[in-house]
This record gives sequence, structure tokens and C-alpha cells, in this order.
Amino acid sequence: MRITIDTDVCIGAGQCALTAPGVFTQDDDGFSELLPGREDGAGDPMLREAVRACPVQAITVADG
Repeated sequence: MRITIDTDVCIGAGQCALTAPGVFTQDDDGFSELLPGREDGAGDPMLREAVRACPVQAITVADG
């Protein structure tokens, strides 16, 4: 599984970090980023919900 955040689309709403804090965080400017070592989601059960919670669909998950 591979998680990608489109930094050109992200508006820093923070819904991903609120929904799956074990995978996402926010940088100093408030934009979403993956926690180190969590690039594959680390089996977090809230990952897909965090993707759905993004108001601008800046996060994608590719299986495989």
C-alpha cells in the first residue's frame, strides 16, 4: 500500500491528522504529511476514513 499527499491540492484542513493520527501529521505551515515510517499506512484501521475525510481529495492510497 502506498499513500500519496498531493501538496499542491492540500489546504491544511487537518482532517487526516485528526482521523488517523498514527499515520498523518501537519507540518509547520499546517499542511498534511505522513509520519516517518508510516508511508504504507502501518495497518491503521482509520486510514481509508482519513482519505475520505479530506475535503479536497488530496490523499490517495494505491494498493499493491
